[in-house]
Amino acid sequence: MPVQIYSPFEDSNFSNNTCFLSGQPLNSEEEKIQVFPQWLMSRYKLEDQPFKLLDESMATYKDLKLPCSAIINEKYLEPLENEISAAFEIGYEAVKNIDELKLFQWAGKLLYGIIFNEVQAGIRQQFAQGEEFNISKSIIHKFSHLHLMLQSLNLPIILEDFKPFSLFLFKVNNPEDIFGYRDEINTLTFSLRIKDFGLIICMQDNGANQYYHREAVEKINNQTLHPIQFEEFNGRVFYSAYLFNRLPEYNILPVDDQVFIEAMPLRGMSSKPLFDDWLNKIYGQVLENFWKNWGFLLLEIIKDPENPMSFLFDADGDFIAADTIKLPL
Repeated sequence: MPVQIYSPFEDSNFSNNTCFLSGQPLNSEEEKIQVFPQWLMSRYKLEDQPFKLLDESMATYKDLKLPCSAIINEKYLEPLENEISAAFEIGYEAVKNIDELKLFQWAGKLLYGIIFNEVQAGIRQQFAQGEEFNISKSIIHKFSHLHLMLQSLNLPIILEDFKPFSLFLFKVNNPEDIFGYRDEINTLTFSLRIKDFGLIICMQDNGANQYYHREAVEKINNQTLHPIQFEEFNGRVFYSAYLFNRLPEYNILPVDDQVFIEAMPLRGMSSKPLFDDWLNKIYGQVLENFWKNWGFLLLEIIKDPENPMSFLFDADGDFIAADTIKLPL
């Protein structure tokens, strides 16, 4: 029997009666999983912490749930959660040994869970105003392809010689019990800083951001980062993800009982660079937000507009050792 790919965005199916991953009907609306897994919420006491949605409404971390069949959860999601939680509890050395696709699937499920809740909130809001739910085609394109790639969890999907994502993992000298989470829904960018590591994933760029930042990654060369250094690199990636101007396309080829996915060339028919121009003033604004904990203001960051403040690299472009960084109290 041919493999059936589920496409919830084709008919805007975001019902609590349908499994988010397989599209199968559920026995009840109570058949759900947490978007932020229970082990993570318990470890960092997140359950009742506020979580702000795009429509400015407030939820808590434990309010965010996904309709999911018990079979899908038991067979595919729980084993993944168990593997990720065990590695995260150990830290960087264990996380770096996890298959990158599994890290992508885990983070992608979490980010898609937030998207699912955002879409449900949008549908409710527009219905209350007597309007049909409307979402831009480019956003649907990104979200639907993320969902497609997530089905590599439960379907025999083979990604043909490509990764749909860029993944950056660093060892970071974090304070104990830090929980630093960020996402950007429009660019499908995810960041998590906990234990002794920091993880950043661009979900839908076919590795373009990894290539864009390759020189910086080579200079860092597996060295431990100060938290402000990680957040600087984080800001660079979130900004470049915003500058990335392609919508990846794929060929989907069902063959017998498998589905092969082939990435189309990102350049396509356009001679335009994959990334729009980097503007230091905008980057400085991003960095100001990422450095909020340390109180640096935009005017300080771009005092020299051609050379924004950096804790990663010195004036010669060389990596700054984390233990030499002195910050104001």
